[in-house]
Amino acid sequence: QVQLVESGGGSVQAGGSLRLSCAASGYTYSSYCMGWFRQAPGKEREGVAAIDSDGSTSYADSVKGRFTISQDNAKNTLYLQMNSLKPEDTAMYYCAAEGVCLGLYVAYNYWGQGTQVTVSS
Repeated sequence: QVQLVESGGGSVQAGGSLRLSCAASGYTYSSYCMGWFRQAPGKEREGVAAIDSDGSTSYADSVKGRFTISQDNAKNTLYLQMNSLKPEDTAMYYCAAEGVCLGLYVAYNYWGQGTQVTVSS
């Protein structure tokens, strides 16, 4: 059974940084593609960053140059380093896993419960 548990969210002032983590279990981590998504109140869930099983990455235009997705296959853990945070980054952040690489498309089968990120101006 695939389980994804996010952590690392919190409240930060604009310009600050946070690092999100997603601990995965229940499947062969290195064979799956992973992604970070976010959903703000009243808005649709959107893709933020994704990493394929070969390590290639993709980012939403709104976070390019500020966010970095990475993973530690030995620890079955996905990360999202978020720098230069803006108030518009405020959202619930979710990690997701899928056996087929979907990039930033919100069609992953497996999701964590989310971690809240709040950026104040």
